[in-house]
Amino acid sequence: MVEEPQSAADYLRTTREISFDEILSAGNPGATACPLARKADSVKTARDVTRSTLRDWGLSELSDDAALVVSELVTNAVRYALCPPNRVETTPITLVLLHLSPHVLLAVTDPSNEVPTPKEPDFISENGRGLYIVETYSKCWGWDHLNRGGKAVWALFSGAS
Repeated sequence: MVEEPQSAADYLRTTREISFDEILSAGNPGATACPLARKADSVKTARDVTRSTLRDWGLSELSDDAALVVSELVTNAVRYALCPPNRVETTPITLVLLHLSPHVLLAVTDPSNEVPTPKEPDFISENGRGLYIVETYSKCWGWDHLNRGGKAVWALFSGAS
């Protein structure tokens, strides 16, 4: 097991102090934000944006794992965005990638205030493995409520130092 470097903890603390709301509105060169439609096609868009952003940052080695994780997070976000009790038209789905060398934090915002809850993975079922995959392929993951409503579910990756 790889020990979490201090800079990763600092990175996560920074997102809490700044908040995802501020990150989404700031023009940070180490940040990419991509609004996503509330439809299944957004999963491919998010994977493509993730891969090209990581390539531009010189972190292509993270592309496969990050694309898999972002697929799961966006799938969940679209599912929650289309669910009638949680449908809030003013809160978009947004993919956010933050780079603080050698770490990358990716987050997906969605309009739901429902807390992401891991389920015991059922490897025969088509559903219920998303957060297991996120946990398996990222260094760590979590979520934060957004001031505007909804939440950001994030995953941390570490590139080569």
